[in-house]
Amino acid sequence: MTEWWRDAVIYQIYPRSFQDSNGDGIGDLPGITRRLDHVASLGVDAIWLSPIFTSPMKDMGYDVSDYCDIDPLFGTLADFDALVARAHDLGLKVIIDQVISHSSDKHPWFAESRQSRDNDRADWYVWADPNPDGTPPNNWPSVFGGPAWEWEPRRRQYYLHNFLIEQPDLNLWNRDVQDALLGTMRFWLDRGVDGFRLDTVNFYFHDARLRNNPPSPDHAAPDTYNYQHHVYSKNRPENIAFLKRMRKLTDDYDARMMVGEVGESGDTSIRIMAEYTAGDDRLHMCYSFEMLSHEFTARHFRHTIKGVHQGAPDAHACWSFSNHDVFRHVTRWLPHAESPEAMARQAAAMLLSFPGTICLYQGEELGQTETDLSYDELTDPPALRFWPEIKGRDGCRTPMVWDDSPHAGFSTTKPWLPVKEPQAARAVTGQQDGNDSVLSAYRATIAFRKSQMPLRVGDTAFLDLPEPILAFHRGTGDQVLTCVFNLSPNPATLTLSDKADLTGPSQAALSGRVLSLPPNGFAWLDGPVSLLA
Repeated sequence: MTEWWRDAVIYQIYPRSFQDSNGDGIGDLPGITRRLDHVASLGVDAIWLSPIFTSPMKDMGYDVSDYCDIDPLFGTLADFDALVARAHDLGLKVIIDQVISHSSDKHPWFAESRQSRDNDRADWYVWADPNPDGTPPNNWPSVFGGPAWEWEPRRRQYYLHNFLIEQPDLNLWNRDVQDALLGTMRFWLDRGVDGFRLDTVNFYFHDARLRNNPPSPDHAAPDTYNYQHHVYSKNRPENIAFLKRMRKLTDDYDARMMVGEVGESGDTSIRIMAEYTAGDDRLHMCYSFEMLSHEFTARHFRHTIKGVHQGAPDAHACWSFSNHDVFRHVTRWLPHAESPEAMARQAAAMLLSFPGTICLYQGEELGQTETDLSYDELTDPPALRFWPEIKGRDGCRTPMVWDDSPHAGFSTTKPWLPVKEPQAARAVTGQQDGNDSVLSAYRATIAFRKSQMPLRVGDTAFLDLPEPILAFHRGTGDQVLTCVFNLSPNPATLTLSDKADLTGPSQAALSGRVLSLPPNGFAWLDGPVSLLA
């Protein structure tokens, strides 16, 4: 069976914001199909589509009301089939988001479940009696604020919602629920999808006894969710058996894969990645949040990759710097950069040199920055509720910028989120012919990764160098590359132990055995070279 995903570069598309084809200000499937040539021109292997299923859009599609149909905002099943066919013609795999830890409260399953305690789907969601004083059954919080329990007067019970009130948690302890969800996955496999990105994969099971979570002493975040160790509301060992059922399903098809989103950090993240990808009967890989933070140090990147390799040696990681849930990395890490463009180029070089599977977020190839939005422009529930301390996720979700026409070529009308001048200035057309553009740098770096077996599948060994230098060897057999990055807005000089040659689209100068790295410079050197700061 082809394991195409092991060294793949995946391009994440946020459908609402990629391309509007019908003038309603919202991106759609025909729009994505129209722009697939751009994606293919980058040299990536696959696209990942954020949710496109029927939804009330309380959480922008992560609240699904029909798992086997396309929301009319995005098009039709025929539009989806056309997208898959065109992607495959271009050599692109298609991965879709599966949101099965919870559904929308408008899903027919929940509409039936909430009616009474004795209907056919009464046990399809997580219901619990109140405490004697009427309060929720335990202390579990919602990720989006407040308790994770909502009262339903018809049943005189609470239901669990780890996210919005409108996103009730499915009860995967119920085998019928598991069977129904696996059936929806088979529906899309039969339509030709090549894989699934599994949203909140560590939330599938809850503690059957509904025990209280213990407190967490390290709760520096501005929300209450991190005041607890979530040992009972998620990360449950019972998850493994269901992951095995999912893997058995995908193994019925050729060359399909699953990547699970693990929204954890540190030792917990490594432990879950190890558990969820061990052997060949669970997930193919896990999508880590470790590099989606504000930390930008050589120690952090070194510690993260080494931590996974040492703590989860059988695990396969999928790394990214940006996605639809976090500030864009060019903005997050700008204090460490000479310019946004310098940060964008270095980030591409660094990420595409890491071991494992790589995920790029739309606009990243343009050096796109976070959009600064006012309160009246927001749509994201956490931002609307906790503004201004929590800015929310809208700033990274603004439309893709294609050209210098009104609305940046995304739409012929006012888009659902605004396109502002700092973002419009980075349009695709303005970077197509520029050899020094960020877009050109991404294409060159992806092509270089593809041409180098050490970067695709090689082992990784880090060099012990002081901040701000990150350096490591990537090697397979007698093919070795030395990868060097100056994580600083200041120039740096290193001395090589042996003579070597620069290779690839390096941004550095080599004179004899002296390597000069400009601000945010980087270099690939032929051979296993040692370096002295």
